[in-house]
This record gives sequence, C-alpha cells and structure tokens, in this order.
Amino acid sequence: MELLLLLPLVIFLSIYCAHGRSITMHVLSDEGDGTPIPSTLFGIFFEEINHAGNGGLWSELVSNRGFEAGGQNTPSNIAPWTPVGSSSDVLLATERASPFARNPIALRVEVLCDSCQAPVGVANPGYWGMDVRAGDEYKIIFWLKAATSSSVVVSFVSSDSSVTLAQSDTINVDGTKGWTKQEIVLKAQATDHYAQLTITSKEKTVFWIDQVSAMPVETYKGHGFRKDLALMLEELKPRFIRFPGGCYVEGERLQNAWRWRASVGPWEERPGHLGDVWGYWSDDGIGYFEFLQLAEDLDALPIWVFNNGVSHTDEVATSLIGPFVQEALDGLEFALGSSSSKYGALRAKMGHPEPFNLKYVAIGNEDCGKQYYRDNYLQFYYAIKKYYPDISIVTNCDGSYRQLDHPADLYDFHIYTSASNLFNMNHQFDKISRNDGPKAFVSEYAVTGNDAGRGSLLAALAEAAFLIGIERNSDVVHMTSYAPLFVNNNDRRWNPDSIVYDSWQSYGTPSYWVQKFFKLSSGATLLPSNITGSTNVNSVVTSAIRSSDTNDPSIIVKAVNFGNKAVGLKLNIDGSFWNSANSTAVILTSNNVMDENSFSNPTKVVPKTVTMSGKNQMGITLPAYSFMAITVPSLGSNSRDSELHSDM
Repeated sequence: MELLLLLPLVIFLSIYCAHGRSITMHVLSDEGDGTPIPSTLFGIFFEEINHAGNGGLWSELVSNRGFEAGGQNTPSNIAPWTPVGSSSDVLLATERASPFARNPIALRVEVLCDSCQAPVGVANPGYWGMDVRAGDEYKIIFWLKAATSSSVVVSFVSSDSSVTLAQSDTINVDGTKGWTKQEIVLKAQATDHYAQLTITSKEKTVFWIDQVSAMPVETYKGHGFRKDLALMLEELKPRFIRFPGGCYVEGERLQNAWRWRASVGPWEERPGHLGDVWGYWSDDGIGYFEFLQLAEDLDALPIWVFNNGVSHTDEVATSLIGPFVQEALDGLEFALGSSSSKYGALRAKMGHPEPFNLKYVAIGNEDCGKQYYRDNYLQFYYAIKKYYPDISIVTNCDGSYRQLDHPADLYDFHIYTSASNLFNMNHQFDKISRNDGPKAFVSEYAVTGNDAGRGSLLAALAEAAFLIGIERNSDVVHMTSYAPLFVNNNDRRWNPDSIVYDSWQSYGTPSYWVQKFFKLSSGATLLPSNITGSTNVNSVVTSAIRSSDTNDPSIIVKAVNFGNKAVGLKLNIDGSFWNSANSTAVILTSNNVMDENSFSNPTKVVPKTVTMSGKNQMGITLPAYSFMAITVPSLGSNSRDSELHSDM
C-alpha cells in the first residue's frame, strides 16, 4: 500500500476558484468519532392526492369499478364509463340492484338491437387510458346477471376502438341464476398504452354488471402495486412510509374522511368514498391492509395517520370522541392483534396471519390549534398507551419552538416555502433543545411556488441543503419525508411532486433524485466536520457520514452549492485509513436552475458520475447550483463503485 494512503486523506475537489471562493472541509473519521443517525431518518409519505393510489400506485385499471362514484341515488353519473354503440343500440342506467349491501349501485345494460352488426355494451377507459401490452396477461373479475339466458364478451380495445387487443371467449349467462362472479385472464396480442375495457353483446338482452376489476397479473411482489412505481420507491430505501395522508385523512367534512374499517375486507364489499379535499372518488382498493403490506414489501416501518374527530370544517366534541378512540384501537388490533382476535382474524383472513410491524401512529394531521384537537388527542394518547405502550405517538403540534403542553413521542413539522427560505432553513434545528423530549418528525417538506415549477433543479438544491441540515441535526430530528410523493400527470392537484407518471410511463423529478442521495444516511454515523476558509462563501452546505456497513465502510461527503459561482472545496479527512484512489462522485446540476424532467426528456436533470482522476489531487469542481456526493471507500475495498452511486 502506498504511504500516501496511510496519511490523513486530502482530496481537492477543484482547482481554487478565482476571487478567493474556496473553503476547506475538515472531517474526523476515526471509529470513535461521530454520532449515530437514527435508522428511521429518511422515509416516504403517501397521500391519496393527484391520483396517487387510484390511477397510480394501485394497479387497478378500471375507474369507478363499482358505479358508486355518482352517489347512491339513481339514475346517477357513471363516468368515465361510456356506451359502446349508438343510443338506438344500447341503453345504460344505474339501479340499486347490486349483490353487495354496502355498494348498492349496479349498471343495467339493455341491448336494443337484435342480431347486432357490431358488439354493443359499455366501455371503461380507466384512468386516462389503460396500459395494455402485447404478451402481458390481465386478470378480469366482475359480477354479472341477466334477465334471460344470453352471452357477453370481454375485450381490451384500442383507444379509438379500431383494434381488438385481447378478447375473451363467449361468456354464457343463465338468466335464472342471478348474480355470478366471472373471472378470466386475457393475454394481449397487441399494445396500446391508452386502451379501454369493454363488456358487450350482439343479441337483444338485458344484463347487469357490478364491481368490474382489471389488473395486470404481474404486480410488485404480487401484491397489486404498479411495478414501475413501486420499484422507484424501493430504490429510495425508505425506512418508513407515512400513510394515507395528509388532508385526505381529515376530509373537508368528517363524513368524507378516510376510515380504516371501510377500506379492508373483500374489495367488492368496500364502499369507497369521496376524497372531498382533493375532489375525486376513491374505490379504496388500496386500503389499510394494502398500506401495511406495502410497508412490509419495502422493508419500511408503517406510520398510520388516523382521524381524531377533526376535519377541515367540522369537529367532534371530546365528550363524544369515545367511538373514534375505539375505532383507532380496533385498527391497532387489526395490525398487531393475534389471529384469534376479532380484527386480527380479519387480517389473517385477508392473507396475513402474522401481525404487521406497526410501531408509530399519528393522531390527526395539521389539526393543532383547532377547538377540540388537544383534548381529543389526550383521549387517544392515553387509550393507546394503555393497551399498546410501545407504540410511538406523533402529535400535530410543533414542538420545535416551544414546550408542548401534552405528552408525545414525536411532533410533526411541515414546511412548504420558497427555495431561498428552505435553503436558509438548513439551520432550522441547530438551536433546538437537546434535552429529553419529543423528537421532530419532518413529515412534509418541499419547495413550492414559482421556484418549484413542476419540479425544478432550484427546488431540489434547496431541499438538498435542508436535508443536510436535518442530517446534521438527526439527534433531534428522527424522521423526514417529502410531499407529495406521486402525481398522475393528467390530474395535477399540487405542484411539484416527487414521481410523475401517466398510464404507462414515469420519471423522477430532481427532488426525487435528491432523496436518493440520502438513502444510505439512515442508521449511518454523522461525522464531526467544520468549514474554514473564505468568509464570503455562504452558498455551500456540507455534511459527512460513515456508512453503516461495518464490513465495507465508506465515508460519504455531501455538498450543496446554492450560489451562482463555482466554489473550491478542499476535503481534509483525518483519522483511519481511507482509499482516495478509489473515490467516486456523483453530481446533480443542469444548465438552468429552472430545468425540469419530463416525459419527453426524463433524464434532463439526474445525477451523473464525475470522473475522479489521480490519487489525492482530484480535478473536480463544485459548480454553481449543484449537489455533489463523494464516496471515499475504506482501504480494504477494491471497488471504485458504491451502493450510493451504482443506480444513480
């Protein structure tokens, strides 16, 4: 081994820039140096907004599958279902004729023509088109009955109805048997990313359909999640998933709040509800059980946010909150109870006999200061601690600037602001009391407004600086997640978002890529570091960690330059033996701070590997408006690659 590798490591990240814009970062890296970072520090937050679940992560292709979105009065609006054939060929009408008591509406299809020249019936375009691909298989389930013996055919057709992509054999219906469950698998012979599902007949008849589902056979880990989107979550290595909201949990009115009981059990029996905050119907195919399963599939801790009797416009008085408290306790039994308990048995019946690893709950969302929040909160808190003393409880009240007047394990901190404000907030938690008390859960953060566009580099850089500040203060901040996570490009209720998609394609915004820089931080060790040099360089924020892999440790240095000039950064690592020759680096930057990714150019702003030349004289700059991560492996490592860089 060369002698230089046994000395304190010095890496030059740039030739010193003009005008004296240069600094030195000193890092202490001996085994005894540093502070443990919580294993939960970075995770994800899922809210049903922007069609994140319905028409997004949940791979159900049929929109309004139970015909309930138009309400329970008939006739009702069945959109987006449409007739196949003219008004002289087919008549569609809703009736209270469903075999499911909680979902009373079914669709009556009357075929008016006799020996029709072309199939007539009903079509569903899904959520702005169904992604049907040649060679792939799709499972179709629906309930069917007819007035007399007749037949129907189920097909996928192209968006303009000119091409049949897949078609079932004729399904014969016995008019005397009432409702029957139909299950078929269609294999597509052609591709259309914006296809439709049709159920048709060519004979004069009356038939009814209800609870129509179409899902690809291949989903993420076989549990119903859209594979490309779930894999993007997996690549973040989230340590937790907060769900299902957000404002979605509260509801504009309590009658439309998300309730766990209504979202479990057989999907055909889930009533669905109007997510009135974000203005669209949810079939609740992705429900409480599915969120718990997703957390398990991602090897992440679930954090359940439940309603505490408070919505945006109405509240339950504390004297009446008892049934809501019991509902939360029942939900905990569903997740944690034995399979012999009432709700544990329901979980087992749904396919998961063992309890889920639920350790955190949040009582409400953004409700602190509302009339009944505090008193309601205390009712939930003491009841949960009585029966589940190991559950950590999150309060909505911000404890970063004042002492809380109620007990909690963590407190929520939400911030949406401009890029410059969020960049400056990298010091937000520097002066927080280190005394025993609840830790911060930064469960929602993002740059919004003009700085953000639909996901700009500028926004991402400010967020990176903010996250570095959280990393440095991880003794008082134990959890952090970006918001919102998902957006269907056809229904943007909020800008920006982390992951953008339509029926068949997806990409990460710069904010998504920033989160990947921190995927190894949870459970790592924060190393002591300081900056010396020019006093006029205030645009650079840095941190250093030692990875948690004890068999092959590495030092990861992160640096954000939020200024419009390059900065010379000299990195001085004191301590044990680190292999400068095999160092690797990635950088996130672009030609314009407002550059964004898009379907036409999904990789315009993504991390790129930086060539590391020489042994300890690295010809690398920290450019204007950039975010860089440098991995310095241990002497025992022979690889020039690292987990952080390998899939950037």
